[in-house]
Parts: sequence; structure tokens; C-alpha cells
Amino acid sequence: MPITPATATHSPSNGTADAILLELVDEDGVTIGTAEKLAAHQPPGQLHRAFSVFLFDEYGRLLLQQRALGKYHSPGVWSNTCCGHPYPGEAPFAAAARRTFEELGASPSLLAEAGTVRYNHPDPESGLVEQEYNHLFVGMVQAVLRPDPAEVASTAFVTPPELAERHAKDTFSSWFMTVLDAARPAIRELTGTSAGW
Repeated sequence: MPITPATATHSPSNGTADAILLELVDEDGVTIGTAEKLAAHQPPGQLHRAFSVFLFDEYGRLLLQQRALGKYHSPGVWSNTCCGHPYPGEAPFAAAARRTFEELGASPSLLAEAGTVRYNHPDPESGLVEQEYNHLFVGMVQAVLRPDPAEVASTAFVTPPELAERHAKDTFSSWFMTVLDAARPAIRELTGTSAGW
């Protein structure tokens, strides 16, 4: 993992796991404090900074990931390429690139900002709440994937029709369609109209 001031602060050297802190924000995305990760997701949820990544291959297919079954939040569901939370003080772009590599074992060959979206999605299975100010990123991946099994159960590259078919039969994250729809203008710019996004 690249060491930056933010990641150095959150990388315990004694082998113990520190509490993971999230950056709390106001409705304009301005930082107002921090909260422990699980506490921020307890109902009714605290508005916090997050990111969502959408990576595509050279054929314009979207890389989906199925979240590992051991995750405490939304285990086993399908979602976008990568999503997560920057450490307090970590730029969302840096966090998106870092987590993509940590989860999938591959770095994006291209990554660009695609706007933000704010949402409130309760997760009926876990009882947790996603109150997020989400920074969106689109890009390409060309490297061989080496997913971390503690994070990712499976991956799949899909076309828009294949996504529609999969979405009809499989369980997806509560936030997936919200972030996909918000990122669509940037996705179309990246993949071109022929890809169908």
C-alpha cells in the first residue's frame, strides 16, 4: 500500500487493528468531524464521505464485484467495481486508487473524477444505513485481477444487457443503481455511445 500522510496514520505498526474512522461531512461535502465506521452506519446514519469506482475493459464492459461473504455490511451482494471510504484527510481520488488495488490486486490504467452524489440507503439485511456523500470515479482496468478473498467473492465483466439480466436475478447493493445512474454521463464519455451505457 502506498504510504501517504493519511494512510501512515491508519496503518498500525504494532499489528493491532485500530478503529477505522470516517470523515463526517455536511450537505455540501465539507468536513465537520470524524466517527468510527460502524457507528457512522448505525441508524439513522451519519453523513460521511465515500467513493465509488466504475472500471471498464477495452470492450466497454463494466467490472462488477461480489462482496465477500465475511463482510459485516452487505455481504455476498454484487456491486460496482470498488467502493469505500477515504481515511480522514485522504483525498477521495487517492482512496479510490488505493482500495481498488487492495481489493482487486490491480490498479486502474485510467481513473477520472465523475462527480458526486448524496444518498440515504438503509440496508434491510444488516439494519445499517448508508448516509453518504459519494465521490464517483470512472476508468479502465487492463491488468490481471488478483482479488483479495477477504474482500471479494467473485468478479464479472458485463455489458449493459448482461447487467440488466444479472440485476434481475441476483442481489445487488442498496446503493448500486444510485451511484451507477449518477456516474452514467461520465461512463458514456469514457466508453462511447456504442457501448450502450
